[in-house]
Amino acid sequence: MTVPRLSARGLLTMASALGCTGVEFRNDLNSPLFDGEDPKDIGAAARAAELRILALAEVKAFNDAPSDKLPAALDLMQMAAACGAEGVSLIPQVATGSTGRDTQRLALRAALEVLQAPLEDHGLTGLIEPLGFAQSTVRFKSDVVAVLDDMNRPACFGIVHDTFHHHLAGEDSIHAKVTALVHISGITDPAPTSEQMVDTHRVLVDADDRLGNLPQLHALQAAGYDGPVSFEAFAPEIHNMAQPAQALARSQEFITSHLARRAA
Repeated sequence: MTVPRLSARGLLTMASALGCTGVEFRNDLNSPLFDGEDPKDIGAAARAAELRILALAEVKAFNDAPSDKLPAALDLMQMAAACGAEGVSLIPQVATGSTGRDTQRLALRAALEVLQAPLEDHGLTGLIEPLGFAQSTVRFKSDVVAVLDDMNRPACFGIVHDTFHHHLAGEDSIHAKVTALVHISGITDPAPTSEQMVDTHRVLVDADDRLGNLPQLHALQAAGYDGPVSFEAFAPEIHNMAQPAQALARSQEFITSHLARRAA
């Protein structure tokens, strides 16, 4: 999402040059997933670049009528398996009204029960991403953890800790043991309140960040998280950058240098 104008192969080239662990590919950009290339060929290119394909995104509104969403989910799982991706992203519905958390948990469990067997069959992790918006139908990571606990923690599910959505939800708890992926983005615009923040405010993380990315990352590390951290910036000014690699490198250096100092 951070560099949506790059081709699939261009993303791999840039990620390799930046020393990244891996990449995520999305099916909701202006071009087809993998630019129409065979997933096996993209998987081979990723392996040649020594990059993991961390996830394919996304199954939208996976918790709304999950049986109806299953064919699309299976298509994405098949592509993920073909390219060697490790997981698929499961994005909850943002509703027009509000529902109680007990009702949300019941719907979440029903959806996960539909997806569990096919994820296991494909050897994939279903990456559940709570969205912090007030009308999200899965807003709190603690609710996801409660459902996974009730299901005896199936190994095929993990949580995405998104620093933007963590801030919006106002959730203090860090669930490092069930976190499989972290998404980072910053908000530097001083104008919007937390209630007014939207995806298009999300830029790269720097010293003016209002979301608390550094404290969140430090808390995750202190709690034992040692997995990948992935940029997810939606702001048009980021998408239109003439030199995204240089900007990403600066953000990487800012984050890693501060975490290193805190660890010391």
